[in-house]
Amino acid sequence: MTIDKKIIAKRILPVVAGAGLGYAYYYFVGCRTGSCPISGNPYVSTLYGGLVGFVMAIPAKKKFRTDEANNKND
Repeated sequence: MTIDKKIIAKRILPVVAGAGLGYAYYYFVGCRTGSCPISGNPYVSTLYGGLVGFVMAIPAKKKFRTDEANNKND
């Protein structure tokens, strides 16, 4: 089974990048007391960043105009 490189670039890399940015947010900005729900725990911030990357990787549906819609204006 071969994995297409385009699938990796479009689906997996945004999740990995989001997780990395989530951890970076914890490391550089995070809450020192631990009372913040997202930035107080490195695991939660990493998972949250990965989730945001996953949502950004979901392809948007494209709307195509049909010929009927184009011909109504004629």
